[in-house]
Amino acid sequence: MPKQVILLMTDTTRTDMLGCYGNPAMQTPNLDHLAATGLRYQNAYTCQPVCGPARSAVFTGLFPHSNGMVTNSVAMGDTVKTIGQRLQDGGIPCGYIGKWHLDGSDYFGNGRCPAGFDPTYWYDMRCYLNELSDADKRRSRQSETSFDADMSAEFTYAHRCANRALSFLETHAGRDFFLTVSLDEPHGPSLCPAPFNTMYRGVAMPQSANYADDLRQKPQMQRLWAGQNLAAPPESLNAPTGRLALFLGCNSFADSELGRVLAAAETLAPDALVIYTSDHGDMLGNHRLRGKNAAMYREVANIPLLIRHGRASRRGVVEAPASHIDITPTVLDFFGLPQPACLEGNSMLGQIKGESPPPNRYVYTEFTRYEADHDGFGGLQMMRAITDGRYKLAIYLCDTDEFYDTRQDPAELENRIADPALQAERNRLHDALLAHMNATRDPYRGYQWAARPWRPERQPVWENDGYTRQRESDGYEPRQLDYDTGLPMEQAVRSKCLHTK
Repeated sequence: MPKQVILLMTDTTRTDMLGCYGNPAMQTPNLDHLAATGLRYQNAYTCQPVCGPARSAVFTGLFPHSNGMVTNSVAMGDTVKTIGQRLQDGGIPCGYIGKWHLDGSDYFGNGRCPAGFDPTYWYDMRCYLNELSDADKRRSRQSETSFDADMSAEFTYAHRCANRALSFLETHAGRDFFLTVSLDEPHGPSLCPAPFNTMYRGVAMPQSANYADDLRQKPQMQRLWAGQNLAAPPESLNAPTGRLALFLGCNSFADSELGRVLAAAETLAPDALVIYTSDHGDMLGNHRLRGKNAAMYREVANIPLLIRHGRASRRGVVEAPASHIDITPTVLDFFGLPQPACLEGNSMLGQIKGESPPPNRYVYTEFTRYEADHDGFGGLQMMRAITDGRYKLAIYLCDTDEFYDTRQDPAELENRIADPALQAERNRLHDALLAHMNATRDPYRGYQWAARPWRPERQPVWENDGYTRQRESDGYEPRQLDYDTGLPMEQAVRSKCLHTK
């Protein structure tokens, strides 16, 4: 039996934009069917809620602070290897169709197939634009095009991506393969044809008390981010506007196009491991915020994750924390390839099969900057955050920190960072977060993350933890050398006070 993996992605999809996550107003029958025939993860988190960095973690198994893509429009490091490179070197054909956003170029990419993927099927957004006339290029970036008389599915990026995916599946049926289908939709301009362009008129998102969040307990950056929304009536922040209606319509259109791929997969690759996720969500007015930025709020960081392991897949809902960082290790494990020591996630394969418990007690989200090209979006926003599925801690290096008990406060309204009643839980997550920053060699780590106003016993020290933390082998480069001996290092993490003689 061939080993086959199909990874499906959309851009800017919240969990409550899928019917299977409990919102009956959402029409997403294909992804709902995938959820019903596999596993639905309730507490899956992006590694950074912005497009490029989020995708960098998915396709490298390294956090953005490790692979170098700490913001949009900054390329990953030259020594970073993608899942495509690792799989291709292991003899697995790889196809990538859709939005890439990892080459450090502009929003659309540079049109060049990266190492590890078959150029026959490569189709980033630059490739799509190159197929259009200049007039149609402009139309493709305008939401109003959705209502043009000649608007059709064939004009859209999603449809053309799905066409190429069908071709790939037909060509590779019966063979091992890894295929990614990465749609830009429903991200703005949210182009979609009838009936999707009007089907959500009059539809709002689920009501939540956090539309009335005054943000007084929250970081200053959130109040700046909210801007004029701070004074807006809460009901106006969840109004069924034309913009929201088109966004949700495009979400259902994306489901329809992915449905074409899923239908073909059931015939041509019925035992494939199918994974669906999104890079991040959108605040859509919750907490008076729109878009995405430095936050671990459910609306922007808690992403949909659906996994089906062939026709005999386990079914159900997974409450344990999950993360994008685990996708690369899981796929490598599925193909029986070794796990490089440098990877920062864990394989979920045993948990998917029901043979072992979930691999994570905690999962992590970070933020450094939104976009290198933009002056807005708050500029530098240094955040490191952690959750165990119930409690959630977010540290803002230059701002107020946040701590939530999401069981008692699912709307994440009450910031309990200084609450003595939750001190033990807060400190437990804080210690785990600091250990994670050390374990992943976070280049931005330092005493500032430890010595917070609510943690007086963690006093700043110049030496920090007093260790050297070299990079583990990635399977491609020779083992790094010990500075003190010039010989291959024996331990990647070691005290700076101990020298090998």
